[in-house]
Amino acid sequence: MNRVCVFCGASPGHDPEHARLAHALGAAIAARGLGLVYGGGKVGLMGVVAEAALEGGAEVIGVIPRALMDRELGHGGVTELRVVSSMHERKQQMNELSDGFVVLPGGIGTLEESVEIQSWAQLGLHGKGLCYLDVDGYWDPFFALLDRMTAEGFVRPQHAGLAQRAKSPEEALEVLAGWTAPSVTRWIERPGQT
Repeated sequence: MNRVCVFCGASPGHDPEHARLAHALGAAIAARGLGLVYGGGKVGLMGVVAEAALEGGAEVIGVIPRALMDRELGHGGVTELRVVSSMHERKQQMNELSDGFVVLPGGIGTLEESVEIQSWAQLGLHGKGLCYLDVDGYWDPFFALLDRMTAEGFVRPQHAGLAQRAKSPEEALEVLAGWTAPSVTRWIERPGQT
């Protein structure tokens, strides 16, 4: 594993613990000699994780759509800032540049990015680990929804398991380092198939 992609909020949120967690993750990435790939902004949790990684000497690559340069205030101090044309291109490049994914607290955009990465893994488009860094139960409702989807037969257990959880930055990075992708299986049963 060389680079870790972090999905997180462009806002700091109300709880200062989220920013402390983002800082600890950026520092842990640097301490392991890994690079950081993230959304390219210098505000919110994005800015915190990037600054911490930079302070630790890590390579930091930001990927930001041109339309968000002003809103998310593209970070001019990162190792490389890639300005792309669309959100889809952003996610594609973040995937291509990364060897695993950590999800911090965030909003709709963070949820959408992480769920799309899980969907791509389910389809066998990549075999990289995905870990939600969840020290305070922020992501409990999401995992409850995954459980419900699985119980109702919409998600197979092995596909629900593509989303892992960790209680510390170090644990999240260990989860990614030890990740082995399950073999892709059918996700739709047709009548008469077993």
